[in-house]
Amino acid sequence: YETVARAIRFVRQRSPCQPSLQEIAAHVGMSHFHLQRLFSVWVGISPKRFLQYLTTEHARSLLRGEYDVLAAAHAAGLSGPGRLHDLMVACDAATPGEVRSLGEGLQITYGFAPTPFGRVIAGSTMRGLCHLQFVNANESTDDADGDAIRQLQADWQHARLHRDDAALASSIGRVFSLLGEEQPLHILLRGTNFQLKVWQALIDIAPGEVVSYGELAARIEHPRAQRAVASALARNRIAVLIPCHRVIRENGDIGNYRWGGDRKQALLAVEAARSLSPGCAQGSAAGRVSGRVAVR
Repeated sequence: YETVARAIRFVRQRSPCQPSLQEIAAHVGMSHFHLQRLFSVWVGISPKRFLQYLTTEHARSLLRGEYDVLAAAHAAGLSGPGRLHDLMVACDAATPGEVRSLGEGLQITYGFAPTPFGRVIAGSTMRGLCHLQFVNANESTDDADGDAIRQLQADWQHARLHRDDAALASSIGRVFSLLGEEQPLHILLRGTNFQLKVWQALIDIAPGEVVSYGELAARIEHPRAQRAVASALARNRIAVLIPCHRVIRENGDIGNYRWGGDRKQALLAVEAARSLSPGCAQGSAAGRVSGRVAVR
C-alpha cells in the first residue's frame, strides 16, 4: 500500500500532465514491469486503468449520474447477492447507559494487523467490532501503536483493554478479504441518534458509488445539516465498514479523510475499478461492503 500511496501522491501532484507508467515507476523506485505486476496483485487491474479512477472528473461524473455503477454492473452480469452486495454488516447500537458509562464493565480485545491499505488496529467486544482505524504510517511502529491504543482507550475510557493480535486476525481478515462472506460481520456503534442515522446511511452507499455531503444530508431527511453530517463522519470509529470515504465534495474534489486523502482515493479507486471489472468477481471488502443492514 505504501508504494501505491506514493504513486497516488505523484499522480495527484502531476495530474495536469498525466504522467506515464514509466514516470510513475521511476518516482517510486521500481521498473515499470514491477509496478505493473504490483498493481495487478494489489487491485486486479492495470495501473493505467486504476489511475483513471483517481480523477476529479470521474468523481464528478458519479455525482452527476452520467452512469450508474450498479446498473452497469448488472448489465455486465457482474453483480448480485454474491458480488457487490455479499457482505452484510449487522449494526448494534450501544445503549444510553453504555454511552454514559464510557465503556465501564466492558472488555475490549484489540489487535493490530497489516492490510492492503495500511496497518490497522481493531477492537472487538462480545457484541461485535467497536473500533477499526488505520495506524499512522509516518511514525515508528512502537509510537504509532501507542498512539492508536491511546485513541482506543480515549473512545472507551472505562473499558478494560486486552491485546490479542491473533484473536482479531480473523475479523480484520474478513474486512479486507478477497473472498465473499455469508455470515454478517457485527459492529457495535456508539454515538448520538443523529450520528447513528448518518452512519447507517453510509452503509447504504454501494461500492463504486460516491455521494456529496449535501446528498447524504438529504438522504437522512436533514438537507440543511451538511456541517453536522461532516461532523458525524469525522466521529466514525470504524473505517471501511462504515464507508465515510464514499462522501466527497459537490465539485468532485476528494475532500477530507481522517486517515489521509491518498488512502481515501485508493479506496475509491479500488471500489470503482472492481465494481466494473469482469476479472474481479469476488472483490475486496472495500469493494463489497453493502447497503443491506440488519439493525438489532
